[in-house]
Amino acid sequence: MGISSILHQQTQDVESEGKNVEGHQGGGFGTYILGMSGKLANGNVGSDEKNTEEPNIGRLVAFLFLINFAGLFMILPLRKMMIVRHRLTYPSGTATAHLINSFHTPHGASQVRQQVFTLFKSLGATVLWPLFQWFFAGGKGCGFQVFPTFGLTAYRRGFYFDFSTTNVGVGMICPPMITVSMLAGSILSWGILWPCIETKEGQWYPKNLEANSLSGITGYKVFIGVSMILADSLFTFLTALVRTLYLLRKRRSRVQTATLAGPPPSQCLSATERTIQSFDDRRRTHVFLRDRIPGRVAVAAYAALATASTAAVPRLYPQLRYHHVALAYLVAPVFALCNAYGAGVTDMNMSTTYGKIALLVVSSWVGAERGGVVAGLVACGVIAAAVSSASEFMQGLKTGYLTLTSPRAVLVGQVVGTTLGCVVNPAVFWVFYRVYDMGVLDVADAPYAKVYQGIVMLSAGRHGLPQHSLLLCKLFFALALALSAAREAAERRQWRALPYLPSTVGVAVAFFAPPKMPVGMAVGSLTLYLWKRADRSGARMLSAAVASGLICGDGLGSMVPSMLTFFKAEPPICVKFISRTANAELNAYLAPHPMPKA
Repeated sequence: MGISSILHQQTQDVESEGKNVEGHQGGGFGTYILGMSGKLANGNVGSDEKNTEEPNIGRLVAFLFLINFAGLFMILPLRKMMIVRHRLTYPSGTATAHLINSFHTPHGASQVRQQVFTLFKSLGATVLWPLFQWFFAGGKGCGFQVFPTFGLTAYRRGFYFDFSTTNVGVGMICPPMITVSMLAGSILSWGILWPCIETKEGQWYPKNLEANSLSGITGYKVFIGVSMILADSLFTFLTALVRTLYLLRKRRSRVQTATLAGPPPSQCLSATERTIQSFDDRRRTHVFLRDRIPGRVAVAAYAALATASTAAVPRLYPQLRYHHVALAYLVAPVFALCNAYGAGVTDMNMSTTYGKIALLVVSSWVGAERGGVVAGLVACGVIAAAVSSASEFMQGLKTGYLTLTSPRAVLVGQVVGTTLGCVVNPAVFWVFYRVYDMGVLDVADAPYAKVYQGIVMLSAGRHGLPQHSLLLCKLFFALALALSAAREAAERRQWRALPYLPSTVGVAVAFFAPPKMPVGMAVGSLTLYLWKRADRSGARMLSAAVASGLICGDGLGSMVPSMLTFFKAEPPICVKFISRTANAELNAYLAPHPMPKA
């Protein structure tokens, strides 16, 4: 099984659920960390000194070290129950194990070499693309990133292709329904709803506000999208809870029935091993249980890490008090158990949902006047990091179980990887955040940071919101619940309409994400569709490698113009697109002043 097959299987899970657009935000750089920034607040409600904290690389490294390790030891004592006794699937961990096992076959090794070669070709070409674009961006509004693909009127509404290879790559990986949902959400919001609300300027909200003010049109964009995401998160949480309780009850009744019936004849296995059917499973269980990690050691490690975090996090972020952090670590194991079990059944990591619950509770508890914005976002990070790391660790243990890897080796690898992530990720984020200061990138292009900031604004203080915004939020909250319920019912009953029901989160994200993002994703989906029509087997095997190269190359390539800007280099050419009327006026103005010949 190749890389593309694995990613295809995982994206099919996303398509069937339609709820994983947000993804796993373990580091929180694009969500709650950037949501604390004063640049994103930009003078909005809750943007005073108590409610903003500019990212600092030293504080970020310390904060990530404090919150990202507790989840590993929190879930460690439950590994036998989850993987051996209940035999949970953990689809991502299982797919990764099959991928690793396929490396050791001649066909698998040859296929992987071809995929890696394609990845590096895509990566190299994408790294050079931003440098080519830089030469033609010698002024404001210049360059290919402002290409009016669908005309100037659509361009002013944000509908254009900005040649972002990241969006193209994401569109090649994401299910087509996610892309279609985002396009539909963009048309509904940026094409219809926002132009209608803009006609109410001066009636529903004051005139001449800053572009990013939450008291104006941006408030409608953020809060309506936030209400839809909250509705979907609430529905997902309740559905997963009911499903988990049902499966636990069903499994318990099955065990009781097997106990009353007695052990099978001529089988001298322990109660744990009775469910194992094959020699391979017995061998895997033997390896998995051979290296014992005492439960008391894991509990003691979790208690020590929670204590250190409780003592240190309020020193990094004084808006959050000691009892807030202690309470978070008391409830985190319950959330981690629910999330790990749900991930084992459905492959859905709902850590961000639990983080939003902590955000709502703590921000309303503290209040905006005492820094509730920062307190809620930090509490969200504590819960989300602990719950997410626990779930991902169980995925890794499932991979280790299927590949005959020692749990101790998996734990050591997870600790080493988490340690590197706590250093490398903040450093990379810091480089790009400094690029914002140089004007190369726009900090407002972080849609999920707006989501988290919008949630905390609603819970910490509602003053300053535009008129009728709460009414519209309630309306779209109800619509999102109905859409989520319709998708769930269609999936359970196998309705024919299921492929045509849009993803709630996909529609919601488009309400505040610029339309150029779904347009770029649509280009990627269309490219993959045409590739499959021409060569289905090649597209299936290599599309994930090409998409990965486009995404990674864009991130690396953006550092090239950043370094040129840092050294005060100026692009030599300006390519600008104007209307025919403006061009005629420009020619008439330049006629008496002919340009000098080269």
